[in-house]
Amino acid sequence: MHIELPEKRYYGIGEVAKAFDVNTSLIRFWEKEFDVLKPKKNAKGNRKFTPQDIKNLQLIYHLVKERGFTLEGAKTHLREERKKTLSNFEIIQKLERIKAELEKIKNQL
Repeated sequence: MHIELPEKRYYGIGEVAKAFDVNTSLIRFWEKEFDVLKPKKNAKGNRKFTPQDIKNLQLIYHLVKERGFTLEGAKTHLREERKKTLSNFEIIQKLERIKAELEKIKNQL
């Protein structure tokens, strides 16, 4: 899944949920379930996600939504095979970006 977010230091939970096309409640739930997600909270309790949190969310989304892992399965997979999963995920992301660029070129012809 290729998401489009502007370059910022912090992202609000609304724009993150919109980029992933999920409800904000799912993002809050994943925050509780996965230890790698640690958004900053301001005095009012609003969550602010860093770019590293976005990368972790992309990986969790890929495992749970695209590959069909259960939450427990995704947790153990991240714990045990994190490096292998990250390298495979990065390759998939690069290929999706290339595909999107090629489709853009094709549409311009």
